[in-house]
Formats: sequence, structure tokens, C-alpha cells
Amino acid sequence: MIHHLRGYFPILNWGRTYDRNAFSNDMIAAVIVTIMLIPQSLAYALLAGLPPEAGIYASIAPIILYAIFGTSRALAVGPVAVVSLLTASAVGQVAEQGTAGYAVAALTLAFLSGGFLLLLGILRLGFLANFLSHPVIAGFITASGILIAFSQLKHLLGVSAHGHTLPQLLTSLGEHLGEINIITVIIGGLATAFLFWVRKGLKPMLRRLGASPTLADVLTKAGPVAAVAVTTLSVWLFGLDDRGVKIVGDVPQGLPPFTLPGLSPDLIGQLMMPAILISIIGFVESVSVAQTLAAKKRQKIDPDQELIGLGAANLGAAFTGGYPVTGGFARSVVNYDAGAETPAAGAFTAIGLAIAAVALTPLVYYLPTATLAATIVVAVLSLVDFSILKKTWGYSKADFIAVAATILLTLGLGVEVGVASGVGISVLLHLYKTSRPHVAEIGLVPGTQHFRNINRHKVATDPTVLSLRVDESLYFVNARFLEDLIQSRVSDGCAIKHVILMFSAVNEVDFSALESLESINHRLTDLGIGLHLSEVKGPVMDRLYQTHFLRDLNGDVFLSQYDAWKALAKSAEMKNAAE
Repeated sequence: MIHHLRGYFPILNWGRTYDRNAFSNDMIAAVIVTIMLIPQSLAYALLAGLPPEAGIYASIAPIILYAIFGTSRALAVGPVAVVSLLTASAVGQVAEQGTAGYAVAALTLAFLSGGFLLLLGILRLGFLANFLSHPVIAGFITASGILIAFSQLKHLLGVSAHGHTLPQLLTSLGEHLGEINIITVIIGGLATAFLFWVRKGLKPMLRRLGASPTLADVLTKAGPVAAVAVTTLSVWLFGLDDRGVKIVGDVPQGLPPFTLPGLSPDLIGQLMMPAILISIIGFVESVSVAQTLAAKKRQKIDPDQELIGLGAANLGAAFTGGYPVTGGFARSVVNYDAGAETPAAGAFTAIGLAIAAVALTPLVYYLPTATLAATIVVAVLSLVDFSILKKTWGYSKADFIAVAATILLTLGLGVEVGVASGVGISVLLHLYKTSRPHVAEIGLVPGTQHFRNINRHKVATDPTVLSLRVDESLYFVNARFLEDLIQSRVSDGCAIKHVILMFSAVNEVDFSALESLESINHRLTDLGIGLHLSEVKGPVMDRLYQTHFLRDLNGDVFLSQYDAWKALAKSAEMKNAAE
């Protein structure tokens, strides 16, 4: 019973061995991550179109719930850029930004996402995320990074603009260029430049000045906090808010409130598909980060339990004033590098953020939104990676098409259309590739018992024997291809007396493929040609034994291709090669 519970509550595993050393390391990591998350959480809430406090709320209960149910010891859960953009896109279609309905829709989105993830975890369906291929994810994240950066230009310029696609954003920005606030531009420009410098140059400079690695790392992570402090102080001292600089304003002071998502059928219907997309994208991103970090310490991640952990985190966000969350790459890497030993580091981070929500929110009243926009731009531009286009072009044109289409459709039609189209294109390309399976005509390598492609190696063949190695599982999409290929090779007047299908790479034969094999058998029987199988895997044989196919087969099933060759090759030269 206890062992079964530990499967669903990983905290029962690592909690048993928790000691003072782990506590010390977790506390240090929590302090560093908390410093980074305060401005980042405010910024991502802005990106999602929500009040800034929603970002902090979404970083408290979800982190604690993931610490209880999640299996990664370094993953930091909370708002991330891509999910924030998806939230703004989905919720913006059902409610107007700034209204109560918008906040309720965001809660509902988190609720639906959490419920979907939890259901997948309970049913052990984590493999479904595999339908979102890496090229599609890479293309989507690159396009999302571009969209996010352009969406923040309105805050950096101090203008009003809207849109969820690149053409919409550019058109809207162009229409409002006359509203540019120079002071906002200066604040945003300096903050952006400073944050870029912090990322690249601050740590090396501090090390040259003699700072310890730990101190240099903490000060580097605190760079955004410094930008927030300086720009906030500047706005307050010089009254820049009276000169058109937009500020955060009042942020409620206190712990996350208890909230209820909207459960009207219409709202659920409108948000169900976006919630599924957010869930899958968030899960893929989260598990990728978790597995990468776990591998460095030879730890294990359970993808199905991760679904439960992320589902619980999103449900927590739905009932505490947040919005959809997932495991973030940047904060998780910081958490890992800072020495986090267990998920307790996340719980301590949540406590730090709760203290910030209670005591520090009045301090951000004069925080310019341009600074938060700068924080977002610097964070998301690191996600943009056009090298994936070059890599896929050189390796697989099909993957290149999937990446390019995902990028273009995401930029042109929006994030939901982009990722849905990317998944659809990936599946279609997979179906196309598997509909034309690689089937090699093979011959015997002289002096061995090995068979290789006649177009790649010098091998012995027999004009009366056609040996074909099928390099894909056979199912409804490609079954007819094999049927047509054999038909084209055994035309009237040919010398072929036997066809051997080498099934060493065939893992599955579905019913449509079985019917094709039966058709091939009947046609070859009519032509006086034997059909034989070799090296059939056990599970495939088990399925075939349940049918009439083996009883009707006009040839034999051989344990090895070499056995089939020895039995069927007729010419003396071929016999000698076999021996």
C-alpha cells in the first residue's frame, strides 16, 4: 500500500531522506530563484493580459502542489512565456482584456488544462505528447518568441496596439507610431540593453573583480530586480507617470485569494481546444527540461506522474487566482545550477513569493510596464533559433517543411493555428513516409550468411528467387504499396519461381495489411509462384496464427533468410555461394 502511494506521491520518497544538507542547498536555490521570479512573474502576467499579481499567484500554490506530486527534483513550475502567449490568444477570443470575464476565462483555462493533464496521467497516456515532434516544437517556440517580442513593442514605445499575429501587430503598431512616448522609449531601451548586458557580461566582469562564483551568480540572477528597482525609483522621483509613462499601479497586497473558474458550457466549449494545446505544449516543454536536468544527476523522471504533477499545479492555479503554468526552462536551469536538491526548493520559493505578495507589492506601484516588457523581450529572444531550419533542410526535407510551415502559420495566423497545423503536417508527413516503406531486394554476401541490398553490395542472387526485405511495419497506409511492388516484379514471362519476404524489421501487421498479404498469396498461386516468409517476429507470428493466412500460404515460413535461400535457390552457382 505504501509503495503504491509513493508512486502517486513522490514526496514520500525523497522526503524520507531529507536532511540538513539538502535543506541548506534548497534554501539557497530558493532565494536565488525567488529573486529572479518576482519581476519575471509580473512580466509574464502582463504578457498574458492579466493583472501583474496573477503572475505571482500562479507561482505559489502550483509550485507547492508540484513539489508533492512531481518527480523532478529541479523543475521549477510557474508562468512561462509561451504558455502566457497562448493564454492571451485563447482568452482574448472569449473576453475583453481588463474585464472580470477575462480573469475568469484565464482561471477556466487553467482548470481545463489541469483536468486534462490529470486525466492523461491517471490513464498513463503520456505517450500522446509524442505526436508533437521536436521540429514542430522548435518551430513553434521560435515563432512564438518572435510574436512575443513584437507584442511587447507597444509597451517599449508607449503606444496602444493589439493583435495576435505578426501582420496584425505590425499593422497596429504602424497605425499608432504617432503616439510614441520618448521617455518610455528611453526607459525601455536602457532596461533592455542593461538586461542583455547582465546576461552576457555581468558574471565575467564580477569574476574578474574577484567575486566568488556563487556571489557572481546571485548578482547576475538579480539583474532584472536591479532594473526594476532603478526604473521604479526614477519614475517615482521624477513623476514620469504624469508625463505619459505607463506604470503597474496598485497591486493587491496579500496571499492568493480563493477563486472559482467559470463552468458554463459555452465557456468550456470555447476554451477546451486551447486548453488541450496548452496542456500538450506545456507538458512536452516541461518533461524535456526535467529529463535533461535529471540525466545530469542520474535521476529518473516518470512522464505519467509528471502529468499528474502538472495537472495538480494547474488546478491549484485555477483556484488561487492564477492561469495556466508549466515547467520553465530558464527558472529550472537556475534552480538546478543554484544547487536545488529536492522539490522542497520549489516550496521554499513559493514561501518567498508569498512573502513578496504580502510585503513587497506596494513597492512596484511606480514600476513602468516598459521594464517588464524589456524583461520579457530579453527572455524570449533566447528562444528564437532559426538554425533549426538549416539543420532540418540538410537532414530531412519533410521535417524542414514541418518546421517552416509551423513558423509561417504561427506568425501569420496565430499560435493555436500554428501549433495545430504543425501537428497535422507532422502526422501527414509521417503517413506519407510510411505509405512508401523501404523495401530492399537482397542477396547473399558470399562466404557469409548475411543478406544485403543488391544496389549497395556485391551479393549473390538467383533469377528464380526474389528476396525482399520489408523495413517497415505493415498497416493500412502502406499495405497496398507492397502489393503493387510485387505485382510489378512478377510480370508474365519472368523467371521468378519464389518470392521471399524477409520480415525481420516488421513489428506489426494490421488487418488491412493481412488482407494485402492474402491477396499477394492468391495472385502468386495463380502464377505458379511460391510466397514464403522469413525471420518473422514472435508477436507477428502469434497474430498470424490466429488467421487462415498461414494455412492458405502456398509456401513456407523459415526461421532465417539463409534457411530460405538454401532451400529455394536452384542454380548450382547459388548453392555454392550459400555453402
